[in-house]
Amino acid sequence: MFDLANPKKFMDFSARLMPWLAGLAALTLGTGLYLALFVAPPDYQQGESVRIMYVHVPAATLSMAVYAFMALASALALIMKHPLADMAAKATAPIGAGFTFLALVTGSLWGKPMWGTWWVWDARLTSELVLLFLYLGYMAIWQAVEDPIKAARAAAVVALVGVVNLPVIKFSVDWWNTLHQPASLMRVDGPAIHPSMLWPLLVMFAAYGLFFAAVLIVRMRMEILKRRARSLQLAQARARA
Repeated sequence: MFDLANPKKFMDFSARLMPWLAGLAALTLGTGLYLALFVAPPDYQQGESVRIMYVHVPAATLSMAVYAFMALASALALIMKHPLADMAAKATAPIGAGFTFLALVTGSLWGKPMWGTWWVWDARLTSELVLLFLYLGYMAIWQAVEDPIKAARAAAVVALVGVVNLPVIKFSVDWWNTLHQPASLMRVDGPAIHPSMLWPLLVMFAAYGLFFAAVLIVRMRMEILKRRARSLQLAQARARA
């Protein structure tokens, strides 16, 4: 694992892994969508609207998990000076922002028929919106600060501070009286979802996870190549000087 901290070894390993990972992600996503749209039954209360759950729930969960991964990578970059940690954190942010945006959009699509409105300032929805702003703020720092070292440090601090929002999102339905339904999967007494709906949902969770891993590797490879190109440009500029 620590050998992969070397950018060259990471590039070699990821080049071999990528075709398999991308293929598995596409296969799992296709299977999950088929199960969700054509095999899983409609809900006795929500009807066909429940199918939004198979996109919304994994997106919402991954939005938090990806942020936790980004914060961990940022901590490793600050504390251990891991060569690829800040690259991993930077590459993660747009993916996490995409998951968060998808969760908000699909949540609004579900809320209209269930609650009668596209949006309410519910604790869960509001804290999820704050998560999107944290992602956008993190990415804005990388764009605003030209020096990669300074940008990585400033962005890492923002990522670590934003971690306090994760338990707010997770436990908001328990701490406050909200419209959002309570947890159905992560329960002490087991999932409150029928197996006919649970298995398609679990397949979609796997698909989202594989998609995240595949896109993360692609973005990290791009970041490594970009930094190599920047180093060459700086070396050429010094030589001409």
